[in-house]
Amino acid sequence: MANIHEFSQEAYDRLRTEHDDLTTRGRIEIAKKIETARELGDLSENGDYHAAKEEQGKMEGRIIHLASLLLDAKIVEGVGGSDQVQAGCVVCVRYEGDDDIEKFLIGSIEERRDGVIVMSPGSPMGKALMGAKIGDTVSYEAPGGTLSVEVVDLEE
Repeated sequence: MANIHEFSQEAYDRLRTEHDDLTTRGRIEIAKKIETARELGDLSENGDYHAAKEEQGKMEGRIIHLASLLLDAKIVEGVGGSDQVQAGCVVCVRYEGDDDIEKFLIGSIEERRDGVIVMSPGSPMGKALMGAKIGDTVSYEAPGGTLSVEVVDLEE
C-alpha cells in the first residue's frame, strides 16, 4: 500500500513547480553541461564531465523523490479552528522542567517554514502529540529515556 504524504496546498504547489522545472529546464541544462564537457576530450580524466554526471544523478534522484511524493500526495486543508494537534499545525510545547517554549510544525520536511522545526507525525514525539489539546501533557520514549512535554499553544 502506498504511503500517503499530507501537504498543504502551498507545499504541494511548490513541489509540483520544482518537479516541473527539474524535468524540463533542469534536464536541458545538465545535458548541455555534459555535452560541453564531452567536447573537452578524454572522459576518463575530465573533471567537468564527471561533475556534470554527478549533478545529473543527484537531480534525477530528486526528480524521482518528488514524483513519488506527488503521486501519493493528499492535500490537507488548513487546521484553523482545531483544538487538537494534527498534521499541518504548529504546536508550541514546553518540556517538563524547562521554561522555554519550542515550536514544531507537524508534517513532512517538505512543508518547511522559516523559524519552525519540522517534526514527523510518525516520530515518537509526533505520535504522542497527535490529538493532544492545549494544556495536555504527553510522554514519549526518547533515546535518553521518557520525556514529557506540555502543549502550550496551537497555530496554523
